[in-house]
Amino acid sequence: MALTVQEQFGQIDIYVFDQILRGNIAAGMRVLDAGCGYGRNLVYLLREGCEVFALDQDAEGVDHVRKLSASLATGLPRENFRVGPIEKMPFADGFADVVICSSVLHFARDEEHFRSMIAELWRVLRPGGMLFCRLGSRIGMDFERVGGNIFVVGDGSKWFLVDEEMLMDLVEELNAVLVDPLKTTIVQDYRCMTTWVMRKRRG
Repeated sequence: MALTVQEQFGQIDIYVFDQILRGNIAAGMRVLDAGCGYGRNLVYLLREGCEVFALDQDAEGVDHVRKLSASLATGLPRENFRVGPIEKMPFADGFADVVICSSVLHFARDEEHFRSMIAELWRVLRPGGMLFCRLGSRIGMDFERVGGNIFVVGDGSKWFLVDEEMLMDLVEELNAVLVDPLKTTIVQDYRCMTTWVMRKRRG
């Protein structure tokens, strides 16, 4: 019996789905989801034979991803799915073809924490590999600043918010290639979410 779209893709982020449609994430690639939560972006990748690794500070989320992998008979070892912080990941340099970090970076405590997470995401990415980030920003909306780059978003939460200049400066610092122009979704009176996708230069 054919799978429904829901069964095949789960609750995948539409911008991750876009990268799959364009062939930037494909079967056989080694994909690391840093800040995987309960694996919403991993259902299709596990089904399609990607060599999936995942990390999150929430042990329950990681356990859920382990069970999801087992239920799909991927044959991937439990050790592929780890509990830990993004700023100190237990993976080797140049480890992954694709690194996904979706809806995580805006929880940085401050700029130092944000930059330490970016440095680790970049470290584990192989030359020629792609880093996909989706994060809160203030591109298109104004928010109340409460200190540094910490702002109050629509529901009262305090987020670390980037702007276009900061992201483009990081592209330059990392000597990266921007895969797509920055794309920002504005949720009325609540938040802005920016999709930031870079490729690591070879050599």
